[in-house]
Amino acid sequence: MRIDILSLFPNMFAAPLGESIVGRAQEDGLVDLHVTDFRQFTTDKHRHVDDAPFGGGAGMLLQAQPIFDAMDHIKKEIDGQLPRGRVILMDPAGRKFDQDYAQELAEEDHLTFICGHYEGYDERIRQLVTDEASLGDYVLTGGELAAMVMIDATVRFVPGVLGNQESPTGDSFSNGLLEYPQYTRPADFRGMQVPEVLTSGNHQKIAEWRMRESLRRTLLRRPDLLEKAHLSPEQAIMLQDLKLEYEDLD
Repeated sequence: MRIDILSLFPNMFAAPLGESIVGRAQEDGLVDLHVTDFRQFTTDKHRHVDDAPFGGGAGMLLQAQPIFDAMDHIKKEIDGQLPRGRVILMDPAGRKFDQDYAQELAEEDHLTFICGHYEGYDERIRQLVTDEASLGDYVLTGGELAAMVMIDATVRFVPGVLGNQESPTGDSFSNGLLEYPQYTRPADFRGMQVPEVLTSGNHQKIAEWRMRESLRRTLLRRPDLLEKAHLSPEQAIMLQDLKLEYEDLD
């Protein structure tokens, strides 16, 4: 996968995306990351990339020209090698990013993220994009942090990036539920015991315990997720039992 990022602050990406899993993915040739400072494409002698909005109003808008020219430059670089792929505009009004969205993006060969600043974008920039994305209902100082989060979550699904290919599908949210509690050695730490079932060696019992505890954690912490989760008949029965259990406690 090739990932292009258009940003006014390219140095922000070096450390976060150069370490850990994303860094190793680049070293292994699984992800090819390119950051373009679109200020380099301005035709203004003062290197301005923003201007006041027509009709008046607060704040400044990113101009279309530097971003269009930066996109043309990327297109020439990949011409004949990769499809245009998805072009993602980081915008508070965009589609809310989640695990399903990350998995969807991971199926692409080429992604481009456009990171904004100031009050917003010249509307014509949206003609370049296939997606508008947001992390949530709040405003950041720029799109860089949001793009890093999206890239990190997406790269995990690229084949070969994680040593255990079951890992991304077992993460919280991948099946619509929160992940079950997990433990490692020692089995007894300061009097806190690992649940006996996990050391029993009975894989069926372990699977049942994990399913129940995943449902329990979701019910207690994120019950909103259960409204859209696709539960199996077995999970539905477990969930009903858990609800009755907590009703009895009330």
